Amino acid sequence: MPSPISNRRRNVLLGAATAAVAAGASFSAEAAPAKGAAGRTSGTFTTRDGVEIYYKDWGPRNGPVVVFSHGWPLNSDSWESQMLFLSERGFRTIAHDRRGHGRSSQPWDGNDMDHYADDLAQLLDKLDVKNAALFGFSTGGGEVARYLARHGSKRVAKAGLISAVPPLMLKTAANPGGLPIEVFDGIRAGSLKDRSQLYLDIASGPFFNFNRPGAKPSQGMINAWWMAGMMAGHKNTYDCIKAFSETDFTADLKKIEIPMLVLHGDDDQIVPIGASAHAAAKLLKNAKLVVYPGAPHGLTDTHKDKLNADLLAFIKG
Repeated sequence: MPSPISNRRRNVLLGAATAAVAAGASFSAEAAPAKGAAGRTSGTFTTRDGVEIYYKDWGPRNGPVVVFSHGWPLNSDSWESQMLFLSERGFRTIAHDRRGHGRSSQPWDGNDMDHYADDLAQLLDKLDVKNAALFGFSTGGGEVARYLARHGSKRVAKAGLISAVPPLMLKTAANPGGLPIEVFDGIRAGSLKDRSQLYLDIASGPFFNFNRPGAKPSQGMINAWWMAGMMAGHKNTYDCIKAFSETDFTADLKKIEIPMLVLHGDDDQIVPIGASAHAAAKLLKNAKLVVYPGAPHGLTDTHKDKLNADLLAFIKG
């Protein structure tokens, strides 16, 4: 029998989801622009291999474009603080739910970095994006690196890797600072055993550093992270563990010539900074490394004001 705590948590999440849907419906009805005044605030498109991708498109249509790619197992909502901040300052902000995540469809195959990068390319082509700033968080940083190496920078003027996985998370003979395969096997095992509990444990602990002495956990952040993860497909998030941990982006980073922001917290328990940001900055031709002392992996929430200011400065610089 479910415990009273479990029932309360479920009721809280269901209530929050209902309120969010109601708020979204109200926004659509009350704030929809007059016909021809602006574009849609969200939409979907179908990739060449038949996957439906959901995306958000906020802010003025004629504003400078900023594109965001999210982390595992989340969706575009994880960038909402940055999107709102920049859109209110005249930028057009775009973010999609990666295939198998969020509101996008859940294909059985194609849950790998090449497909993720190709989906992003098709989105930017569809929206005819030009001179964009492109930012990727965690797994999304891998997607950004693979996109730039695979499709070039004709639509992107500058980009950023935020708490990102490149060049390689997995420990190998050539990458001794990476994490051992047992770490990722453990995530896979946890996903198969009890995916919901795994996500609660990650969000309640190392993702936001709520497991550090003196930390003050935000139940709202924990609930939102769990809910976003559970929206994603089980097979898709399972396959994505291999994609974000075992894909080697070393060659991708060496190909990138546009200005790159590499931003990371030095207390990141999910993607340790040594084998990621420090190594990536050395491989990139034109990198600006920014380190947040004591910051966790989930700094898009915990350090959102500082991050927003730094992203804006990089975009304008």
